[in-house]
Amino acid sequence: MSKFELLAPAGDLEKLKVAILYGANAVFIGGLKFSLRSRASNFTIDDIKEACDFAHKHNAKIHVTCNIVMHNNDTNGILDYLKELEACGVDCIIASSLYILKLVKENTKMEAHVSTQCSSANPEAIKFYERLGVNRVVLARELSLDEINEIRKSTKTDIEAFIHGGMCVSYSGRCMLSNNMTNRDANRGGCAHSCRWCYDYVNDGVKYNPEGDYFAMSSKDLCAIPAIPKMMDIGINSFKIEGRMKSLHYIATVVNAYRRIIDEYETTGKVLDYNKYINAISKAENRLTATGFLFHEPTIEEQLYDLNLTVPTKDFIGIVKSYDKEKHIAYIEQRNYFVPFSNIEVFSPRGTKIIPIKEIFDMDGNPVDAARHPLQPLYFYTDEELEPYDLIRLE
Repeated sequence: MSKFELLAPAGDLEKLKVAILYGANAVFIGGLKFSLRSRASNFTIDDIKEACDFAHKHNAKIHVTCNIVMHNNDTNGILDYLKELEACGVDCIIASSLYILKLVKENTKMEAHVSTQCSSANPEAIKFYERLGVNRVVLARELSLDEINEIRKSTKTDIEAFIHGGMCVSYSGRCMLSNNMTNRDANRGGCAHSCRWCYDYVNDGVKYNPEGDYFAMSSKDLCAIPAIPKMMDIGINSFKIEGRMKSLHYIATVVNAYRRIIDEYETTGKVLDYNKYINAISKAENRLTATGFLFHEPTIEEQLYDLNLTVPTKDFIGIVKSYDKEKHIAYIEQRNYFVPFSNIEVFSPRGTKIIPIKEIFDMDGNPVDAARHPLQPLYFYTDEELEPYDLIRLE
């Protein structure tokens, strides 16, 4: 097993299982309480127990976020909740509250990880948390590789760094824009992503986007593919992908790309083709990407002012539920429109291949002229042996 942890997001159980099957060593999730992504936190206690059982069976870990900025009425029941999570088998708690971190260390055997919300951006901050006995610090996203290297040399505490996903317009996610405009507090789980809305740019009564172009305060998403070898050389312990609200297809594609580049560099000491991994990610990433602060201070080139610059993704059309080896039948769950007599791309943890399909049938055995109903169970014949959680895309 790699000594470098690849940490993936998941908004539900299906996404969690896919993340692990496609290469994640650990998954971070939010429960129904104390999480910063309340709309992406679909895990009940029973779900968390099932998640832990699945993860541990596959030698992976479960991290649970308890990282809201706590107000008076947010403190009720936190210790009981932590005890419930520990009983489920949760490995780590991610928190920005020193109180929660203290509760984790003094009352449970779970690891305590300092959230990126704490904006840890210098060696002194890491040493402070180290004295508190935390197990890991998640660095601020506003650091260069040189700054990360300086921090790494100053401490033996585990260091976690973001490598992919959305970059907040505010420093380390401390945004009040959503709260101001929609009364939804980003620091308590309600971000409305106001920075990505469409705005008019008006100055002294003059509208500077007469064609209705998109003006926003949003940056391009982070993609650290070119920085992975350097980050591994520095000694980052955990590489974190952001996106608990992202799709199953996105999680599988992005996780697998980073799994493969980490494994390639760890095994061979070099990366032959960075574009191979960037192109793989582009099949699921519809926002333009950049390397954030890693190589240099961001410029206008790292900003995303025009929504028209988003790019189409490879069409995700279904997920394999099972395969009958005797009858050569693949049973799938449809996700997007496709038609019989097509070539499809099967994407799996084992690799990618193109296969032809002929007729498509519903579960009553009736041929269908098109798969047009999301989540409809369907099947088709193929000699290619598929496995559950293989994903299907249009070629």
